[in-house]
Amino acid sequence: MPTAELGDVTLHYELAGDGPPLLVVNGTGSDLRRKPSVLESPLVQHFTVLAYDHRGLGRSRVADPAHQPTMADFAHDALRLCDHVGWKRLLLLGVSFGGMVAQEIALSGGARIGRLVLACTSPGGTGRASAPLHEVYRLPATERAERLASYTDIRTATDALRREQLIRFITVAAESDDLSAAPGLRKQLEARRHHDTWDRLPSLRVPTLVAAGRHDGIAPLANAEALASRIPSARLRVFEGGHVFLLEDRTAWPAMIAFLQEA
Repeated sequence: MPTAELGDVTLHYELAGDGPPLLVVNGTGSDLRRKPSVLESPLVQHFTVLAYDHRGLGRSRVADPAHQPTMADFAHDALRLCDHVGWKRLLLLGVSFGGMVAQEIALSGGARIGRLVLACTSPGGTGRASAPLHEVYRLPATERAERLASYTDIRTATDALRREQLIRFITVAAESDDLSAAPGLRKQLEARRHHDTWDRLPSLRVPTLVAAGRHDGIAPLANAEALASRIPSARLRVFEGGHVFLLEDRTAWPAMIAFLQEA
């Protein structure tokens, strides 16, 4: 599997598909070995998709495990990876935590970004932060799964079957997690809780689509509305579903693909 040796980090990455270059930045605790993978999504039918494991997660490594990265560090990793594969210009899609990183990427390397999609994410700061997952992950396993379910889809408050199904899914996923990733996850969550692009977003000049799940409790719809309001000429699309609306609303992928393909 390909790796990029970037000095302080070694990033595992994968390329799939054929078409314009599209960098996909994944979310909290992500690992390309976990299914469903973005590399198996409809994106690969339209783009050359570059995806990777964040520093300290999956098969990516860090030189100094004690170092606490910032959100800017995560963005710098992504831009250096693009340099490594020879991408000077690219499209960009960030999902959840990846959407926070994508904001930093676009703010620091905006001239390189043709179009930007920010999915199920938040601007942070006075413009609304996402749910405090750094607190949730400190809870005992059973309580953590219940809290994550309630955040993932706010309909679980009144829909017992949906709540039960989500708790079961989250529990099974946690049982298959690589325990060696725990330190990397803690570092990621610490960086996440300080995410704040609110004051800088009006300077962003990249054509942007903000995509939100109507029933998302991790990155609530109000956060997406606030995010779109801060980015000049940004569009907002709301889809049926919670934080994983990409798996729930079959119109989501086509809408994002169509936006990325616009001239």
